[in-house]
Amino acid sequence: MMEFREGAAEEKAFSGVGFRFLTRRKQVDSNRTGGGHQLAKALSVPQLVVIGVGTTIGAGVYVLVGTAAREHSGPALTISFLIAGIAAALSAFCYAELSSRCPSAGSAYHYSYICVGEGVAWIVGWALILEYTIGGAAVARGISPNLALVFGGKDSLPSFLARVQIPGTDIVVDPCAASLVLIVTILLCLGIKESTFVQGIVTTLNVCVLLFVIIAGGYICFQTGWVGYSVTGGYFPYGVNGVLAGSATVFFAFIGFDSVASTAEEVKNPQRDLPLGIAAALTICCSLYMMVSMVVVGLVPYFALDPDTPISSAFARNDVHWAVYIITSGACLALCSALMGSMLPQPRILMAMSRDGLLPSFFSDVNEHTKVPVKSTIVTGVFASSLTFFMDVSQLAGMVSVGTLLAFTIVAVSILILRYVPPSEVPLPSSFQESIDSVSFRNNSQNNEEKAASSEITCSKHDQEDDDISEAISKESFDYPLIVKETSKENLNEEARRQKAAWSIAFVCAGVLILTISASYSFLPDSFLRYTACSAGGLLLLAGLFVLYWIGQDNARHSFGHAGGFICPFVPFLPVCCILVNTYLLVNLSAGTWLRVSVWLLLGIVVYLFYGRTRSSLTGVIYVPGAHVDEIFKASEFVA
Repeated sequence: MMEFREGAAEEKAFSGVGFRFLTRRKQVDSNRTGGGHQLAKALSVPQLVVIGVGTTIGAGVYVLVGTAAREHSGPALTISFLIAGIAAALSAFCYAELSSRCPSAGSAYHYSYICVGEGVAWIVGWALILEYTIGGAAVARGISPNLALVFGGKDSLPSFLARVQIPGTDIVVDPCAASLVLIVTILLCLGIKESTFVQGIVTTLNVCVLLFVIIAGGYICFQTGWVGYSVTGGYFPYGVNGVLAGSATVFFAFIGFDSVASTAEEVKNPQRDLPLGIAAALTICCSLYMMVSMVVVGLVPYFALDPDTPISSAFARNDVHWAVYIITSGACLALCSALMGSMLPQPRILMAMSRDGLLPSFFSDVNEHTKVPVKSTIVTGVFASSLTFFMDVSQLAGMVSVGTLLAFTIVAVSILILRYVPPSEVPLPSSFQESIDSVSFRNNSQNNEEKAASSEITCSKHDQEDDDISEAISKESFDYPLIVKETSKENLNEEARRQKAAWSIAFVCAGVLILTISASYSFLPDSFLRYTACSAGGLLLLAGLFVLYWIGQDNARHSFGHAGGFICPFVPFLPVCCILVNTYLLVNLSAGTWLRVSVWLLLGIVVYLFYGRTRSSLTGVIYVPGAHVDEIFKASEFVA
């Protein structure tokens, strides 16, 4: 099918409906259509692994093992980490394909803008801004108490770094944390290669501490006979449900590998290196988590673990008190590495949103010497430092999960769209109008000649069905003079297949939402109603999944984006499982978290409606078939 659509006509349709602008989608690679903001190509697999491991292995592993083992998993904590790692791998597979197909800054925001639409992309980007801001501030706030323990106690920090309460208020300022945020900001401004090198040193030291825990702890366990596994109640004291609950708890220890995707534009060979970097980082983190949990639970019975300092207290109970200093130092290193990883993606997301016109152009400026978005980095660093200095953001830390899980969910949905209904049109600026008219006229003339020749030969063989099709197409061509179509039944069948696929994806998403909400909340007064809602959601999910499997994937997926990269396996089953897991975790977040996030999202909607909607780079564009983009660019060069 050859089709050219006038951008002005589409804009009128958008304004007529009122909200069609929310579905505007940008092209995979916009470098040819303008914009001189280019980042340095400086990263390869080792640097990507450093970013992924450093961001993922924060201080959570030093705390979560105690909480998950005591309250949920017991000695089976290793199994919980394995299940959580597999669940995280579902999202990693989706990220790996999209990052290699669409290697530009912006991560989940960029992918959702290409596959889903501008409205969803804005929500994802706005939520990620909140995630990285709150996440970085929370990590920085956790460094001070751990650093004080290294120096000998709670109040051992020098007076100019110690926390101080402002008289007459409940505000406790933290100059140490704020200073660390500013130091990381300066480091990030120096360049991606320099900041990654420092993060690599810190991450390596942190991994060495974890290896010390594994080796030294394993040696003690062999000496003591692995006493933690000799408790009454067996290996599964809380049953299978406890293991699954423990997996949901430790799942958030795997958040961070998505920061690798945010650096896609700075990778030398994104089609090869990004999937390898994501896979290697996640594998290393999962292996370390499993070995650490196996050793810690073996050192002492799970019910005797300290929920706040489980690893150091386990060594102390075995009279290895000197190891506490090494483990506490490891927690500080982990927090510093996670702080660098949390602050790295946010300027790049702001830059991507600014490139698309949704935020002021100030954020898209790239320094010509360091090749990083310095202005965005400084703004986010100063804001995060101020937030860290004045606020205890521990109560807001749950808001970080919303941005991450929402991004994971939309990325999985984007995989389904890419495989079954990939965007077939590319938006071009109105400056290409003359070239588009030229190509459209040439294709229109050629099509009319072929149509006339064909009608002389086969006129007597046309039946009534073909006449109806021709009449409908002629009417559409009259309304839109640039439209040129081939009247083949195969094209109409393909359009019907795309519609079925689109509705099936919608059924899958609706079924997942109904199923997870009805299964998680007991707001339904009658258990029969609850089971009915679960059944309805499950049927919608299975029906959509069956249709997707039955109709097959779109052939255009092979040419979508940059070819030669990683291909997500087991589609549609793997993305649907990813959507189900992440949506379940989303709906089970606390009501307070959702209330605070809703306020932030409403603020984002206001900003978009009054700024981003009218200043979007897709305002007034002309959508053309992707197959004719190269021809149009060649025509534009000839015209110029």
